[in-house]
Amino acid sequence: MIELLRKRRSIRAFTREKIAPATLEILVEALLRAPSSRGINPWEFVVVDDEGLLAKLSTAKQHGAEFLKNVPLALVVCADGTKSDVWVEDCSIAAILVQMTALSLGLGSCWAQIRNRSRAGGVSAEEYVQDLLGLPAHIKVEAIIGIGHSAETKRPVPARNLQFEKVRRNRWS
Repeated sequence: MIELLRKRRSIRAFTREKIAPATLEILVEALLRAPSSRGINPWEFVVVDDEGLLAKLSTAKQHGAEFLKNVPLALVVCADGTKSDVWVEDCSIAAILVQMTALSLGLGSCWAQIRNRSRAGGVSAEEYVQDLLGLPAHIKVEAIIGIGHSAETKRPVPARNLQFEKVRRNRWS
């Protein structure tokens, strides 16, 4: 696992190659195996591979979602906000697990934050995605994870660049 963490980078350029059905099944399994607080599993997921919808999702917020226009697959990470007070954390765990699973399968991925992001015209990014995908009002949107075959190579972050000063032992001071 540490080797995957060392290699993981946000990939925003993808080839046009589609994701194989067997690979998609593994990605979905990773989402559904994510732990959640008290085993409530408030998360819900929408698999998007329609090019028209992907293009529309790429405009969900003012900045940072453009890469979705060129991904073969997006996983919209949502939750029933009425089921758990920690749905954000549960969704975040599922999202990073699917990103790590994608990397283990030789794929690239990138997270587009939706919750608490704005969109031009006064509509929130979340409202836009809810409307676009026909989500019920109680289904909240945390993020969209774009996944595909990488068209870019990024070097791992060197260990010397890690912020070890942010780690303390036993006490703050």
